[in-house]
Amino acid sequence: MTNTTRNDEIIRTVGSLPPGELAAFLAVAEHGGFRAASRSLNQTASALSHAVAGLEKRLKVKLFHRSTRNVSLTEPGRRLSERLMPALAEIGLAVEELHEQASSPSGLVRINCDANAAEQVLVPLLTRFMAQVPTMRFEIRSEGKLVDIAEGGFDCGVRAAELVPDEMVAIPIGPDQQHIVVASPAYLQSAPNVDSPSDLGLHQCIQLRMAGGSIYRWEFQRRGETVVVATTGNLVVDQSRLLLAAALDGCGLAYVTRWMAADALADGSLRQVLYDWTPPYPGLCLYYPRHRHLGTGMRSFLDFMKAEGSRFHEALQTNS
Repeated sequence: MTNTTRNDEIIRTVGSLPPGELAAFLAVAEHGGFRAASRSLNQTASALSHAVAGLEKRLKVKLFHRSTRNVSLTEPGRRLSERLMPALAEIGLAVEELHEQASSPSGLVRINCDANAAEQVLVPLLTRFMAQVPTMRFEIRSEGKLVDIAEGGFDCGVRAAELVPDEMVAIPIGPDQQHIVVASPAYLQSAPNVDSPSDLGLHQCIQLRMAGGSIYRWEFQRRGETVVVATTGNLVVDQSRLLLAAALDGCGLAYVTRWMAADALADGSLRQVLYDWTPPYPGLCLYYPRHRHLGTGMRSFLDFMKAEGSRFHEALQTNS
C-alpha cells in the first residue's frame, strides 16, 4: 500500500467520525473528567458524555472506565489519545502558520519621489525593510516633477518637507537638507569674488531646467532675509548629477545639495561659496493621503519608516 493510499484511507476513516465526538474524547482525556472538560469546551458534562458514548459505539471499543468518583482511560483509550494528541498539536501549528501567513505584510507599494531622494534616503531604508519583510514588493518612480500621488496611482511619495501638500500625512525620514553653491578651485581662481547673491551676475552659473520647462532659481537666506536669484550661464542641464559633473569640470558655479557634493568637498575638488547664505532646511518626508485605506503591508511599511525617522532624529539630538 502506497503512502498516498494509506493517507486517503486515514482521511476517510477520520472523516466518518463526527469532529464533536473526537473533540469531546480528547478534552475528557486531557482534563481527566467530564466536568473539567465541559468547562474547557463550554459544554455540559452530559453533552460530552453522550458524544464520547457515540464515539465508543462507532469504534466498537470502550475508551473510558467510568465510576461515580473517577474517569480514567482504558488501554485502547490511552493508545488512541497518545496517537491523537501529537496529531492535534500538528493541526494547531498548521492553522497558526496559515493565520500568520494571512496576516503577514505582503503586496506592492508604489512610491513616487525625486531621484536624489531615492538614492540618498529611500533606497537604503527600503533595503533594510525588505530584508525584514521579504514578502513585500516595491516600485519606485523617480521623476523631477511633482505629481498628485493619488491621481497617479501611487501609494506614497518622498519629497522635501516644504513640498508635501497640507492634506497629506507626512513622516520625516532623513536629515535636514542643504543646498549650497560650489565650484572647482580652477574656476574660482580666475573668477570674481562671490561674497553675496548679488555677485552671481558676474559668474557662469550652471543652470537646471525643471521638468515643467522653467529654469530653477537659486534661493538664499540670511538673518531673516530671503533672496531668490534668476541666474545666467552658458550651460543648462536637466539633472542634478550633471550640475555636479559640470562644476567638477570647471564650467562655473553650481547649486547642489551638500549630500551630493560631500565627497568632492572632502577631497578638495570642489569648494563652497556663500556659506552664510545657505542654511539647512527641513529634510525629506514620506507622505500619503490622510484618508487612504491602509492594508497590512502598507501599515507595516509606514510603521518601519516612522520608527527609522524617530531613531535618526533621536540620535541627532543626542549627538548635538
